Amino acid sequence: MLTDAERQAAADSLLKAGETRVVVPQLSKTYPGMTIEDAYDVQRRWAAGRIAKGAKVAGRKIGLTSRAMQMASRMTEPDYGLILDDALFNDGARIPAGTFIKPRLETELAFVMGENLSGAGCRVHDVMRATEYVTPALEIIDYRTEVPRQIVDTIADNAAFGAIVLGGRIVEPFEVDVRWIGATLSKNGIIEESGVSAAVMGHPAAGIAWLVNKLAPLGDGLKKGEVVLGGSFTRPVDIASGDVIQADYGPLGAIGVSFA
Repeated sequence: MLTDAERQAAADSLLKAGETRVVVPQLSKTYPGMTIEDAYDVQRRWAAGRIAKGAKVAGRKIGLTSRAMQMASRMTEPDYGLILDDALFNDGARIPAGTFIKPRLETELAFVMGENLSGAGCRVHDVMRATEYVTPALEIIDYRTEVPRQIVDTIADNAAFGAIVLGGRIVEPFEVDVRWIGATLSKNGIIEESGVSAAVMGHPAAGIAWLVNKLAPLGDGLKKGEVVLGGSFTRPVDIASGDVIQADYGPLGAIGVSFA
């Protein structure tokens, strides 16, 4: 367990790394005693620092939703982080690649909340009822520490959040079977990855239900209007300046972005 001063120092180092685009050593090496509880507190302090400089909370993201990624990270459950409004992009955006350190990109579904959702015992049907609409999304993940990383490094680093891109067709949660939404992810005209949304814990709303239950003991929950990323159903693809990305979600449309 870290001291209050160590938690703040860890958060400050991540803030500096984000500003300078220079990674810092893994926090798990700098603070060998760091626990998952410490890591989430560092994440909250990092977010407070970003908010103090003008950013606003726009939603939440969930990571490590696949069993393979959990095993690689020696975890038995997902993790979560915050989405900040200054890291939201729309379909067709030209995104400065220099905003990130070593960005990678994944295909996901975003759930936009139509009402507040909190409390223990949340299930998939509760998430679906509370969702206003579902839309395709791309998540840009980025690391502000050196690799390889322990799970506490990823959690403290806001679950590796970099940015998100929203686009495609907006659908009501029961308009389509959200378990079977497929997508292909192309870079510079070549399909690099493909997947189906059922790969996210069997149902893309399952991770969101998990998150609501995790936030309940903290007296927290999801708020109306927030964007929640349910987790990736493709492997991450490296991106760099000059890359053109196209994600095709079939009946749900497509998202296209480029990196300057």
